[in-house]
Amino acid sequence: MLTVLRIHALAVVHSVEVELGPGLTVVTGETGAGKSILVQALQLVLGARARAEVVRTGSDRASIEALFDVGPTLAARMAALDLEPDEQLVVRRTVHRSGRSRATANGRLVTLAQLRQLTRGLVDISSQHEHHSLVDPAAHLSYLDAYAAHDAQVAAVRTVYETAAEAARALEALETKVRERSDREDLLRFQLAELDRLAPDPEADATLDDEASRLRHAEALAGRTSEAAYELYDRDDSLCVRLGRIAATVGEAAARDASLQSLVRQLDAAREELEDAATELGRYSRSVVHDPARLAEVEDRLHSIRRLTRKYACSLDDLAERRQALQSELTLFDDVEHAIEEAERALDDARSQAWTEAEALSRSRRQAALALGTAITGELGDLGMGDAEVRVDVQPLDGGHDALARGPRRLTPTGIDHVELLIAPNPGESPKPLRRVASGGELSRSLLAIKRAVSGLGTVGLYVFDEVDTGVGGAIAEAIGRKIASVSERHQVLCITHQPQIAAWGDRHLFVAKAVAEGRTFSHVSALDDEARVEELARMLGGATITETTRSAARELLALASR
Repeated sequence: MLTVLRIHALAVVHSVEVELGPGLTVVTGETGAGKSILVQALQLVLGARARAEVVRTGSDRASIEALFDVGPTLAARMAALDLEPDEQLVVRRTVHRSGRSRATANGRLVTLAQLRQLTRGLVDISSQHEHHSLVDPAAHLSYLDAYAAHDAQVAAVRTVYETAAEAARALEALETKVRERSDREDLLRFQLAELDRLAPDPEADATLDDEASRLRHAEALAGRTSEAAYELYDRDDSLCVRLGRIAATVGEAAARDASLQSLVRQLDAAREELEDAATELGRYSRSVVHDPARLAEVEDRLHSIRRLTRKYACSLDDLAERRQALQSELTLFDDVEHAIEEAERALDDARSQAWTEAEALSRSRRQAALALGTAITGELGDLGMGDAEVRVDVQPLDGGHDALARGPRRLTPTGIDHVELLIAPNPGESPKPLRRVASGGELSRSLLAIKRAVSGLGTVGLYVFDEVDTGVGGAIAEAIGRKIASVSERHQVLCITHQPQIAAWGDRHLFVAKAVAEGRTFSHVSALDDEARVEELARMLGGATITETTRSAARELLALASR
């Protein structure tokens, strides 16, 4: 249930706070006073797209806040969004002059998609603009499913349809591979042979750059290391010989001063390390081999490695993985016929299950269609259309040549049915689509009849009727008011109306007035007490001039509508 709606800087509204209670709340006011702004605000709270034009002139942004009581369904949705458990939900929507908008739920930022998921089903808005959807058969399927409480079956059909669609896509992908098989297979085999010839060995190949450098500079490396060994150790007056003499001299001094012993040890150690270095340099110089053939072999392999790593945009370490991927894909080509057979079986199984679920849903829809048609016809009888007969026509979807079709019949995520409301306004006439025969007033009453028929079902907390009294008046308006009031016995209802016969049925009455101050237009919403309510109904009955006669008529309306 919606308990508070607060609006700031939206269209002609500067600042309004509306408190709603259970039962029926009616909203009246002069044409253009801003009554439907309440509906616009609710639509924004529910996640509708926002336009910058809705921001009040002179303001940087508009904001709407709605406070909902939390029931089990809403609590589960809040948990799915990781919102803290609470007995109430505060939704805030802000629209900036730039056109950007932001939404929060209990203070936490949410996307519009999350907001729509969170608030789905909390509010059902019926407006004069919904007549367009009423004559659109695309909406009729949802009316029937709502009436028959098909939520679980529709969800099951959607699930198995998606499974079948995925199986169809998998089969199509394999069949595409077959069509492309020849060229692709030749390319795979060429690339695999190329990698097999190279036979990448990341550990061994990582040393090739160093080996190539040694082979290119073999003569220089051998000469320079041999010369270094000669200077260190092999010549008569080598560095090691001289260092030995220096150590001996310091040793003689240490015989007279013991503090020099550590320096003697350091000199001896340095000489030993240099002798070891000279030995290693000599060994290295003798090991270096000038081998042009091996150099050519190494450089050729390095060239091949660099070419393939560039070609496959990977490192040396990844070449082996690339080879495995090529082999796996080639294996799939080798076994593609078997894979297609498996995919065809999977598609047949999934398609069969999808059609089984869809046909079961279709049978249930056909049974419910009879009951819904009877229910709507009965409701229309109470609304002054006693001669009208409504039939809910359920026909198989035709057309379609996709993988999920069965003969001429088509399967969709919502099943295999086309649903349309047909109406015969007068006896003896065959039922025809609403869009062809219904007038504006008949559409208003048909819309209310449908909502009345489904109002006892589902989890909708608030029903909003926005000027659904188009084209009616008098006794019919009174009947509409009675029907809306009956809906409010099970649901919270907000009704915006121009008809006093409807407004009289309200448990509470809100009045929207428009005023101009300092060149600016302001809309205000006020709750009417009993006396003010009589005055408003008298205005609605008699126009600008209120007389005792219209006041008396207003009191009579209130008395007749008292429950």
